[in-house]
Amino acid sequence: MSEKIGDIKEKLKNCKDEELADFVETYSSDLRSGVISLCSQACKRMADIEKEYARLEEISKYEREYGQYGLICGIDEVGRGPLAGPVVAGAVILPKDCKIKYINDSKKLSAKMRDMLYDEIMEKAVAVGIGFVSEKRIDEINILNATYEAMREAIDKLGIEPDILLNDAVTIPKVDIRQVPIIKGDAKSISIGAASIVAKVTRDRFMEEMAKKYPQYDFASNKGYGSAKHIVALKEYGPCEIHRKTFIGNFL
Repeated sequence: MSEKIGDIKEKLKNCKDEELADFVETYSSDLRSGVISLCSQACKRMADIEKEYARLEEISKYEREYGQYGLICGIDEVGRGPLAGPVVAGAVILPKDCKIKYINDSKKLSAKMRDMLYDEIMEKAVAVGIGFVSEKRIDEINILNATYEAMREAIDKLGIEPDILLNDAVTIPKVDIRQVPIIKGDAKSISIGAASIVAKVTRDRFMEEMAKKYPQYDFASNKGYGSAKHIVALKEYGPCEIHRKTFIGNFL
């Protein structure tokens, strides 16, 4: 008696990447149209996975180039532009030859994908550090210096000292470790991409908590950036304690 197509569909749904070829081999001789369609889906998944691993090879080129260094740390920040909230930096040391599918510039990923990748990065990373510099400190020392401060804090919180830093675009002052600034590094280096995801998820979750305290500014949606709704609320209610005073003068 032939296996039910619904059962085969469930098997495909639960197939791990490395099991897809066996799935196709097992069911390729089944000429029912529904099973042929499922085999086509499995083949497409395999092609997509192969394409993704090729992309991962490309964005691991800096990690290979500096492979003589033992601990390679990616550094990135998020939150330089918002009107409210902190600037957050991430520092991530991945294991050698680590392949976490879909790591990319955090801005190119959906919130759901970022959350999934955050969990996988936190599980697999050798070390993760997060630097968090408040809006008050940003007002005191300006956003550029606050960004550097957040990055230094992230490095300090790794718990171990990296041998080299791959940074998204900048060279961080007052850091003795060798640094390699990479323009648009969050899309070109798997380590920097991982750091960008950690920083983005951390900051977004903080702003979502602030939205509960200050619902009028729509922080859950805009994350402190100057959306139209945020600016209207700022003019109506004035600033709250997490607004950057040096950023909002044009709106008040």
